[in-house]
Amino acid sequence: MKHRLYFFMLLVLACGRGKKYHDQTERKEYKSEKLKAIVDFQEELNESIRDPETSPLPDKYRKDFETLDFFEPDTSYMVKAKLVRTPDAGPFQMPTTTDRKSLEVVYGIAHFNLNGTMHQLEVYQSLDLMDQEEYEDYLFLPFLDETNGDETYGGGRYIDLSIPKGDTLVIDFNRAYNPYCVYNKKYSCPLVPRQNYLRTSVRAGVKDYKVEKKP
Repeated sequence: MKHRLYFFMLLVLACGRGKKYHDQTERKEYKSEKLKAIVDFQEELNESIRDPETSPLPDKYRKDFETLDFFEPDTSYMVKAKLVRTPDAGPFQMPTTTDRKSLEVVYGIAHFNLNGTMHQLEVYQSLDLMDQEEYEDYLFLPFLDETNGDETYGGGRYIDLSIPKGDTLVIDFNRAYNPYCVYNKKYSCPLVPRQNYLRTSVRAGVKDYKVEKKP
């Protein structure tokens, strides 16, 4: 998923009886382009949940949907990882929330510092998607952390990445999103491997989703 939306100011001019009338949308200011990119991601994700063509939510919940619950944007959760590729890794069947299994291979190991401690995560490449041009450089990063079951979904979250040209991989945990099965049990979602458990709280990205039932 590529999330690149840009805010702009719309100026409408109307002339009549020698007067000019100006309407403009609210302009949002950000301290940095990094913060702006995080907010853009959040807005695009919300839009995909609202859109009946892309939303995983059942119609009865989607029609009242307004926004997902996000942690506040935090650029300290944007990390540069050293990617150690694993070209000799063999394919394996990753279990999912259903009987289906996803054919994956460990593309590499990402090593990075987060919250003052060094961590590592396996980064996967889906062999089921490699024959599709739009996914030829796609990498899949599922992870667990200490917020699971409290502030975030108990089964962990996902991040979409692209194959870098060098050995540096930028991981933005502000882009962590929920598996679709959080919103609809009809979806089949890969289970996060236990080796991708981070022994720290990742207070960035999407929080857990809970349906607000009307009285």
